[in-house]
Amino acid sequence: MHVRSTGLVAGLTLALLASTSAFALDGAFEKTADGVIVTPASGPAKKVRLQVMGERVIHVTATPTDSLDVPASLMVTAKPGGAFTVSEAGGKVVVKAGKASAEVSLADGAVSFRDEAGKLVLSENGRRSFKSETIDGKTFYGVSQQFNPDTDEAFYGLGQHQNGQMNYNGQDVELAQYNRDIAVPFVLPTRNYGLLWENNGITRFGDPTPYDLASRDLKLFDADGKAGGFTAKYYVGDALKFTRVEADINYRYLKDLPNWPAELTGPDKKPLKGARVVWEGSVEAPVAGVQKFKLYSSSYAKVYVDGKLTIDRWRQNWNPWFHNFTSSMTPGAQHKIRVEWEPNDGYIALLHNNPIPAADQKSLTFTSDVAHAIDYYYVGGTDLDQVIGGYRGLTGDAVMMPRWAYGLWQSRQRYETADQLLGVVKEYRARKLPLDNIVEDWRYWKDDSWGSHKFDETRFPDPKAMIDEVHDLNAHFMISIWAKFYPTTDHYKEFDAKGLMYKRNIEQGALDWVGPGYLNSFYDPYSKEARDIYWRQVKDSLKVYGVDAWWMDSDEPDMHSNLDIPERTLRMGPTAMGPGAEFFNSFPLIHTSGVFEGEHELNPDKRSFILSRSGFGGIQRNGVALWSGDVVARWDDFKDQISAGVNLSMSGIPNWTTDIGGFSVEDRYTNKDPAHWAEWQELNLRWFQFGAFSPLFRSHGEFPFREIYNLADEGTDVYKSLAWYDELRYRLMPYVYTLAADTY
Repeated sequence: MHVRSTGLVAGLTLALLASTSAFALDGAFEKTADGVIVTPASGPAKKVRLQVMGERVIHVTATPTDSLDVPASLMVTAKPGGAFTVSEAGGKVVVKAGKASAEVSLADGAVSFRDEAGKLVLSENGRRSFKSETIDGKTFYGVSQQFNPDTDEAFYGLGQHQNGQMNYNGQDVELAQYNRDIAVPFVLPTRNYGLLWENNGITRFGDPTPYDLASRDLKLFDADGKAGGFTAKYYVGDALKFTRVEADINYRYLKDLPNWPAELTGPDKKPLKGARVVWEGSVEAPVAGVQKFKLYSSSYAKVYVDGKLTIDRWRQNWNPWFHNFTSSMTPGAQHKIRVEWEPNDGYIALLHNNPIPAADQKSLTFTSDVAHAIDYYYVGGTDLDQVIGGYRGLTGDAVMMPRWAYGLWQSRQRYETADQLLGVVKEYRARKLPLDNIVEDWRYWKDDSWGSHKFDETRFPDPKAMIDEVHDLNAHFMISIWAKFYPTTDHYKEFDAKGLMYKRNIEQGALDWVGPGYLNSFYDPYSKEARDIYWRQVKDSLKVYGVDAWWMDSDEPDMHSNLDIPERTLRMGPTAMGPGAEFFNSFPLIHTSGVFEGEHELNPDKRSFILSRSGFGGIQRNGVALWSGDVVARWDDFKDQISAGVNLSMSGIPNWTTDIGGFSVEDRYTNKDPAHWAEWQELNLRWFQFGAFSPLFRSHGEFPFREIYNLADEGTDVYKSLAWYDELRYRLMPYVYTLAADTY
């Protein structure tokens, strides 16, 4: 041990030597009850704390101030504990915790980790940063930390993402809850460790810089080669109606739609039917290398780079998403860009990010916009399964689901009457097609009563009798419940009287898409009182009928589609715990916990089952399965579900499913165009086969109806194959259920 000599008297020196603090020429450390606190000699972190969470798990907190007072974790339920030793040598403090160890530099506070065999597997490289900011009068930090630059390991996990990305090494991923995109800040590398990034807000994996409109980084030229933007040609059908130069392709959010040319706007202030846009021009990159692009779009969109078709996608108009592509460019060279778009009330934007050094791009880097500290957990293991087990040891066990949840679910958007719903169960039974679950989607209530949890008695005259009959037919009943309420309902009024509703959506006069449109907002689940009220309302209104399972939809929350991120954060707050920006991603974890805990208290010997559209670290402890949201009925979207599902499973959440066949449907299928019907059947058959081997087996979507007998006529090859895979799922049930038990 190196001790600073300052000419102190011998007695004081001996006292210092006997204390729990050790001092080095390049920093200081103090052993604590659960680890160590290091005060580095230099660097952006003034304090670095390591806490032992078990023989393979170490918690790291680094702060830019002397305070290590950070809020309790929402994801992690485990407490520090376990045997460990602390030693110091070579300017580093070493914490050994049984089967993992961590080293902290006394010079700059950088942390590295070794596995059970002593092999170095994870290292901070000094790319640690804090940027102070104030939100709602409170101090936060934008933080970033890089590990393992220029690594060849593969990275998995991070939740569920719809960009076709399987291995995230070299990729950029934004963790921000959205319909179809689930943020879980846990990465699982192939070196047999995991890293849980402790942050509830928007986080980026990969490049720390967020993507932005193309003109931020690139020089844009019009079709004639003049700098300043792309040439935009607006058509109705084949007739050119309007031409102008636009600085960017930018109809990304609701706030951008007024930029649409007034000359091509109808009386409803929307683009004329049949309108389309073609942007043409070129771009010049200031930085050499692989340029990173994202096309954010809905409806039909194509991108050509130097004459080559690069993107050709369709999404439902209200639900745009990103489509990534890259192009190698050199400074000074212009590259042709052509973008074609049919709006149909959709959205579009072309985003870009500059290349970064290869060593940085191929690193493990987390960046969060709103944080109290750099805060993460290292989880070691001898294989990936053990690492996932360690992650669940931190965040909670994956609750065992009831056996029937692994059978076939039949659903649609939506069964409009009790007779429709019962008719489907009866038809499956009459045809001897195996079925375990029937699902009632939204709007079983009266249109002006969202949040009442009351069936419309004209369409569902006796809900208990309906559900009893489902049970008599040896099936189970799931129902959709939302965190959304109309202010005219008694349930809203109860929350509002206690200050437990998010109010900005109401104050902004935001109307939803039902009928004439109704004012609405969501409750604040970050209040324990609010969660208790929510469960009581659901229990008293619906559980009394014998509901078996809960479908907790739109719990990102999607309060009003296609708002920009700053406005979304305002509308989902302030929460009982702090500003919405601090808790942007954690809503589904907290929201589902109230229902799970309430139902467990009501029926402690019965397994709960919740289907949620969104998720977060630790949600597996709430008896929750996730599905991939409102994906579309297209082969490319079907393909994307493979990487989405595998990575979600490797995020520690084992129970997952999709809308078999895709939720939203192109007109060529909706209209049952004979020229496309064979493709529709083929798409549904292949997706159904995929579903039979997925953790959960669930058929759902918009018209055309998805029941086996509605997809194909009995006796046809398609019908026989659908029936065969349905039966196969049940023959595999002992295997499926055993695998499910292995996740517990």
